Amino acid sequence: MVVTLLEETSLFELAVPCAVFAGEGYELMLCATSPGGAQRAPGGLRLTAERGLEALREADLIVVPACMMDGYEPPHALLDALREAHERGARIASLCSGAFVLAAAGLLDGRPAATHWMYAEELRRRHPYVQVDDRSLYVDDGSILTSAGTAAAIDLCLHIVRGDYGTAAAAEVGRRMVVAPHREGDQTQYAAPLAPVPPRAQGLAPVLDWALARLHRPLTIAELASRAGMSTRTFGRHFAQEVGVTPLKWLNQQRLSRARELLETTDLPVDTVAERSGLGSGDSLRQHFHRALSTTPAAYRRTFRAA
Repeated sequence: MVVTLLEETSLFELAVPCAVFAGEGYELMLCATSPGGAQRAPGGLRLTAERGLEALREADLIVVPACMMDGYEPPHALLDALREAHERGARIASLCSGAFVLAAAGLLDGRPAATHWMYAEELRRRHPYVQVDDRSLYVDDGSILTSAGTAAAIDLCLHIVRGDYGTAAAAEVGRRMVVAPHREGDQTQYAAPLAPVPPRAQGLAPVLDWALARLHRPLTIAELASRAGMSTRTFGRHFAQEVGVTPLKWLNQQRLSRARELLETTDLPVDTVAERSGLGSGDSLRQHFHRALSTTPAAYRRTFRAA
């Protein structure tokens, strides 16, 4: 297997495949992607590799680590080598923003692909034919595999080991690295909550602030429209234009954000968290968490509760 060295690549995402695959039945090598065999890295480091892009002709697994998002243009020779490797049947995996390299090579067109949630919209903008998945920690689409950011690189690499050598092998690597061999949920639980009052919602800001102070109450759309001095239909139209979602979806988003905050900062029982966030019962809160974050309130609290 081959890990590509990119200019100014993230050292973490570069180190992850080296740590996971070294000594696990894989013949690991690094390859330079530009002439000279040396690549710049953050902090003034210089990374060297004995092999160049010719190494990709022999590899059955290629891992592309994260690339820098500010102005990085993958070399045409690298894109050609990736396309050739894919055509002959090699598996190609990208970590975090490395998905932009695969997308530039045309390997993600028409495919589901993961990347860091912070870069998802940019990936959609640059490559509209990619089916961007901003929820999953990683996506396995057969010969093309992609991961979300940073720690999700470990998740994907362990997934590859699990598929190649079994669950016990992946668990052993996880123990050596002191990480869970499989994590619950998806990356939406790590994304920052949406702004309660979007900057463009100037006209409706007083109504949104009023609602935020009463999330624990069973608010109705008619009640919000009345506060805004509009009919329900007119309010719904203005709300969608200014906020970007329907009033009901916004309320659910804010109630979920409130529940996340309470789980992170208090020891309140789940039923109390549900009541104070306006999501009703503990069962209702669990349903909302499963649907929106693919995890449970208890698992979320274990992950994010401050010491």
